[in-house]
Amino acid sequence: MWQRIKNALRGFMAGRHGADQLSLALLIAGLVLSLLTSFTGFALFYWLGLIAYIWGIFRMMSRNNAKRSEENLRWVTFWTKFKTEFKQFFVRLKNIRKYRYFKCPQCKARLRLPRKVGEVTVTCGKCHHQFKQKA
Repeated sequence: MWQRIKNALRGFMAGRHGADQLSLALLIAGLVLSLLTSFTGFALFYWLGLIAYIWGIFRMMSRNNAKRSEENLRWVTFWTKFKTEFKQFFVRLKNIRKYRYFKCPQCKARLRLPRKVGEVTVTCGKCHHQFKQKA
């Protein structure tokens, strides 16, 4: 009996996209919003959580694998960049007394100079643009 159920489920899921990082993130967001609803009683959290659940399940059941893979790639790119910026924020916060942080005016790469060195000519390591910066 369990084998029949397992085969029926396997047949149903054949060709479907399945779970990926974005689908799992949507389900976790739905769970967090549901918990917020139970603690605050705020109805907007309930509806946002329900939308997140439905969207996540829709993505898992979709047969349009190319579109879902493209959405997942955009999500992973965004999430990786967000995590990197978040970690770098705390590194900059920890070293704020030692270094002065700034961005290259041409390529926007984040650079740093030791504090109290005065005005120096800086060469960006990414685009090799030279400019004067005060530390």
